[in-house]
Amino acid sequence: MPSPRQALISVSDKTGVVDLARVLARLDFRILSTGGTARLLGDAGVAVTEVADYTGFPEMLDGRVKTLHPRVHAGILARRDLPAHVAAMQREGIDFIDLVVVNLYPFQQTIARADCSFDEAVENIDIGGPTMVRAAAKNHAHVAIVTDPADYGRIVEELTASNGGLSAATRLALAKKAFSHTARYDGAISNYLTSLDEDRVPQPFPARLNVAVEKAQDLRYGENPHQAAAFYRDLAPAPGTLASYAQVQGKELSYNNIADADAAWECVRTFEAPACVIVKHANPCGVAQAATLADAYARAYATDPTSAFGGILAFNRELDGATAAEVVKDRRFVEVVIATGYTAEALAAFAPKTNVRLLAVPGGTGRNDFDMKRVGGGVLVQTPDSRNVAPAELRVVTKQAPTAAQLTDLLFAWRVAKYVKSNAIVFCADGRTLGVGAGQMSRVDSARIASIKAQNAGLTMAGSVVASDAFFPFRDGLDVVVDAGAAAVIQPGGSMRDDEVIAAADERGIAMVLTGVRHFRH
Repeated sequence: MPSPRQALISVSDKTGVVDLARVLARLDFRILSTGGTARLLGDAGVAVTEVADYTGFPEMLDGRVKTLHPRVHAGILARRDLPAHVAAMQREGIDFIDLVVVNLYPFQQTIARADCSFDEAVENIDIGGPTMVRAAAKNHAHVAIVTDPADYGRIVEELTASNGGLSAATRLALAKKAFSHTARYDGAISNYLTSLDEDRVPQPFPARLNVAVEKAQDLRYGENPHQAAAFYRDLAPAPGTLASYAQVQGKELSYNNIADADAAWECVRTFEAPACVIVKHANPCGVAQAATLADAYARAYATDPTSAFGGILAFNRELDGATAAEVVKDRRFVEVVIATGYTAEALAAFAPKTNVRLLAVPGGTGRNDFDMKRVGGGVLVQTPDSRNVAPAELRVVTKQAPTAAQLTDLLFAWRVAKYVKSNAIVFCADGRTLGVGAGQMSRVDSARIASIKAQNAGLTMAGSVVASDAFFPFRDGLDVVVDAGAAAVIQPGGSMRDDEVIAAADERGIAMVLTGVRHFRH
């Protein structure tokens, strides 16, 4: 690219733009600008020409028209390698524009405000900005387009090193980013407008859903070696979600690692006390909370040591050395460990286990706006299952009421059941799981499996509590858990045979509470 000598700067986000403009001025760029950007640069002592003075046409319609002019767009779009283009530019007395620095009106930030009106949203739809961005990106063979202030530093370095030039590779990379920028911008506008009904009232799901994600990494393969895979993350992941992880040790993550890590992390971060969740094949196989992470881990591991082999461990605190030492002892094998951070002692304990993947995820309570699942030719979209019931919402339906200790365990079991594949049955006692039955077509079979797992681990279920993610359609499932030792049950209710199930609970002398909330997970 010939040394660029004319740049157009018009930005909404003015971070770093003065320093950039000063460098451009030192490199003999003529700087064109608009409105607030021009005033900012002028006040900083940078020589700048207003676009209105350059085009000879005044900014009008409250700023809706200012850069939409042939002197601007011909300068951006002209091909320097076509004699006809060059001749046309010379005939009309139009100079080439070689560098365009533009970012757009803050539409997304505007509509995120609770008090944003429809008219305000519409006025924050940028027209001139995207037009210049797309024009410059299309003509990237001759023009550089910069849309992200984070790129100013490397642009300045390259311009300075080459006396004002940018390589073809850099211009292409900037063009890719520019088209992604406008696509995301237009997608946000479409999502907003198509979510409004005829009275301009926002609805939960837009008629056209545009999702913008970026590739974080290629993966070795998908769920199976014959499947290709990659991990994409939201452009702005919700605080506290898995996509914000930093890997601090271990080999490359796999498709299954990330899927299971998400299941473990989403479960563990719902607990306030120090907690550990162990996941295998997307299901919790051990969950516990305790006064320390080490105790929580030991109790979670004891639920199902067999299934814990090769599992995913998640902790809702910074991982300490004592807990890390427990994780790596006795030839225990784990694939991934997730925590909010790691002490130096914890890192030292894991250092010999070079294949163990350690992920640090900053704390936060953010949630995805939507959960999505691909099906043949379409996508299922729903709001996330973030509902937790409070004690006051529970309805005791049996003659026997749960004790205070049982109530605490029932709520713990209920949180765990939300993250177990349906049909889900979870035995718990004293803030820990005893047996987990997951993913069976029959709720009775899930109940049997949960009790068998507890027995295999040598755990006593007498006096335990049980959570069922959906109602008991018949009393047979209830009889299985009571025969195994359950003294209290939490379930949504809502079956046509609720009365029969409640009568069976009274007959067996146990307590039962209903949540009115179901937690299917497929």
